[in-house]
Amino acid sequence: MSIVSQITNIEQTSRNPSQPTMSQEVSRTDASASVLPKRREVTCRLDTENRLSVVHVIGTYLKATLNRSAPPRSKFFSVKRTANVQYSISPPTSGEDLSPTPLNGNSVLLISMSHASESENDSKLSVQYYGENKEVLGRAVLHLTAVEISLDVDADRDGVVEKNNANKGSWKWGPNGHGAILLVNCDSEQKYLNKIPDCEQDYVTKVSDLKDMSVMVLRTRGPAKLPEGYKLTMHISQGHAECVRVFRSRSPEAKVNTLVEKFLYNNFVKKYPLVLSSEVLSQEVPYLGGVAEMKFHVEGLRFPDNDFDGLVTINLSLLEPIATDIPETPIFTDKVVFRVAPWIMTPNTLQPVEVFVCNTYDNNPFLKGMRNLVAKGGYKFTICPKYVNRGDRWMQDELEFGYIDSPHQRFPVVLDSPRDGDLRDFPYDELLGPDFGYVTRVAEEEHVSSLDSFGNLEVSPPVTVNGKKYPLGRIIIGVAFPTATKGRNMTKVVQDFLWAQKVQEPIALFSDWLCVGHVDEFMTFVPAPNRKGFRLLLASPDAGYKLFRGLQNNGHGKAKMFEGLKDEKTITVDEIVDDENLQAQNNYVQSCIDWNRDVLKRELGLDDEDIIDLPILFKLVTEGEEESVLRAVAYYPDMVNMIVLGKDLGIPKPFGPKVNGRCALEAEMCSLMEGLGLSCTFIDDFATYHKLLGEVHCGSNVRREPFDFKWWNLEM
Repeated sequence: MSIVSQITNIEQTSRNPSQPTMSQEVSRTDASASVLPKRREVTCRLDTENRLSVVHVIGTYLKATLNRSAPPRSKFFSVKRTANVQYSISPPTSGEDLSPTPLNGNSVLLISMSHASESENDSKLSVQYYGENKEVLGRAVLHLTAVEISLDVDADRDGVVEKNNANKGSWKWGPNGHGAILLVNCDSEQKYLNKIPDCEQDYVTKVSDLKDMSVMVLRTRGPAKLPEGYKLTMHISQGHAECVRVFRSRSPEAKVNTLVEKFLYNNFVKKYPLVLSSEVLSQEVPYLGGVAEMKFHVEGLRFPDNDFDGLVTINLSLLEPIATDIPETPIFTDKVVFRVAPWIMTPNTLQPVEVFVCNTYDNNPFLKGMRNLVAKGGYKFTICPKYVNRGDRWMQDELEFGYIDSPHQRFPVVLDSPRDGDLRDFPYDELLGPDFGYVTRVAEEEHVSSLDSFGNLEVSPPVTVNGKKYPLGRIIIGVAFPTATKGRNMTKVVQDFLWAQKVQEPIALFSDWLCVGHVDEFMTFVPAPNRKGFRLLLASPDAGYKLFRGLQNNGHGKAKMFEGLKDEKTITVDEIVDDENLQAQNNYVQSCIDWNRDVLKRELGLDDEDIIDLPILFKLVTEGEEESVLRAVAYYPDMVNMIVLGKDLGIPKPFGPKVNGRCALEAEMCSLMEGLGLSCTFIDDFATYHKLLGEVHCGSNVRREPFDFKWWNLEM
C-alpha cells in the first residue's frame, strides 16, 4: 500500500551545535509532499518517560503507533525531526501549519532515514502530546542511528555478487529466473594421503578449495561502531544446516599479538573461521564500521534427495538490546536463498574427454581394439590396472560420470554405484581429487541386485516432448515389470537421488526380463546429422530374423556363425531359422523390447523414423538358485552394447555368418550406421566379455564434456 508522505523542508534551528538540531513542526500541507516507496516496516516503541536510542536500517520504516505511547487525556500531537529523518502519518491528517494535529485512535507514524549515520545517535525525532486545551502532557524522543545492511549473493547468476538484489531471498527457474547457486564441495584438494571429500572437513585446507564455494558478502555502511548492545548475527535452521557450511574471510587487519596467535592466524582454520554448521546454527558476525564488506564462503554438503529439495536459506539479523540479562530481540532480518546444483549425466552425443577400461589377465585383444579406437579420436585413455580392479572388468557397472555446474565453477563428479564389486575402490581412490568430485548412495537396508549396476543407468540426448523441453536429456533406468511380484529393482536410495536432481526427469523401462537386467543390453543413442540430432538404437530379434531369412532365401543357409572362435560350436543360418524354440524365445524378447519402444517413443517424443532396429537375437537361460526364472541373454555379441566416441563406434564383433568373405551382421551394422556418417570398429570381446554376459559398453566408461546449456535456465 502506498503511503502519502507529508514531509516538508523546514528551516533548522541551531542553538547548540554540539547537539543534533531539530526542525520546527512539519507542515502536512507542504507542496513538496511525495509518495514514499514500499518498504519493510519495523514496529518501534515511543516512550514519554525515557529517551530511547534506536538503530534504523536504511530501506525500512520504523512504525510507531502514536496512541499506544500517548499519555492519558492526549488529544493532539506534533512531530519534530533532524534533517536526515523523514516521516509520514497514516491515515493522512489535515491541520494548520505549526499547530498540533488531532490524535486518532489508529494514527501511525512511519519514520525513515535517507542515508547512513556518520556517528552514533546523530539524528533525532520527537513526538509531543497535548491535552484538550493544547497543554503539553509529554514528549517522546528517539535518538536515531542509521545503518545500511545487506547480505548479498550472486542472485542474477552472472558470477558477480551484486548489491541488495531484490530477488536474493527467493529462487526461480528459467532464463529470466533468479537465485544463487551452490555446489556440493565433493572434490578433494588432497591428491593422495588421507584423501576425503572436502565437504567432510569442517575447515578450509587450501585457498584452491574456496573456488568450489559460493561467495556471500555482508555489506554495511554506518558509524564506526553500533550503539552499545546491538549486534549482527548470522543464523540458519537445523534442517538447512545439515546441507551447508559457512566460512568467513578474516580481515587482514585483524590483530594478532603473540607468536602463537600469528601461527594460528596463518593457518587456514584461522584465516577462514567457521561461522555456520550443523553444530553452530547461529553466530555473531562483526560489524566493521564505516563503508565495509565482509566476505563469506558457502559450501554445499548434500545433493538434493528425497528429504532435501535443494533449497537453503541463510539469515542475517540485527539484534537490539533490552536490558542486562534479558535476551536481545531482532529488529531487522535479511535473507538469501541458494539452490544446490544437481548432479547431471552426459549422453553419448556429447564430446568424449577420457575413456576408461580395465586390464585383466585375459583381455589383451579387447584392450588392443579399444586403444586403437580411442587413438582415432585423440582422447585420453585410462587403463585401471589389475591390482586395483582385482579381476573386476565391468567399468560401466561400477560408476557413472556426470558433473556439477554453477556460474563460478564446474567440475566432473563420479556417481559410485552400490554394486560394490572388486572395482569398488576405483571411483574413490583413483578419481576423487582436486576438481573431481565423488558421490555415492549406500543401500544399507535394501537388497542390492544386478539392476543397481550402472549399465542400467543411461541418459538420452536433449529432447522435446509434447512441447516440453528437456535440454539436458532424460535419465533412463531399468526396473521390474509392474506386475512382477518377485522382480528385481534398482534400489530406492539410488532412484530417489536420481529423481531429486529434477533437471533430467527419469524414465523407467522394463529390464528385469534380461538375465543381467541392464538397459544398455537393448538400447543406446548415437549422434545423427538430421532430425533430432540422434538416433535411438534398439536390439531387435525381428530385424535379426529378417536378416537371417534373407540369407537363407539367397542361398546362404549353410553359412556358419562363430567360425574361427576357439571352443565355440558353430551353427548355420538354416539351424537358427529352423529352431522353433529359439524363435519363440525371441518373440518373447521382442515383446519386451516393444514395450520399452512404446515407452521411449512416448517419453522422449520420438517417431519411428528416430529409431533404428539392430539385428540381434537372444536366448533364454535359467537364472536364480531358489526359484528358476527364465531370463534373456544375447545369442551372439550384442552389437547395441557399444561405445560411442564422437562419430566412431566401438561395436562388439558379432562373428556372424560370412557372405562373400564378409560377416553379414557387420555389413548390416555398417550399412545402418554409415548412413548417419558414423564409422564402425568391431572389437573382439567374445571370450572375455560376451561369454561373461557383458560387452564393449559394459567393459568401458566415458567421461564427456558438460552441456553448454545451463541447468538453472530450465523452464520448470
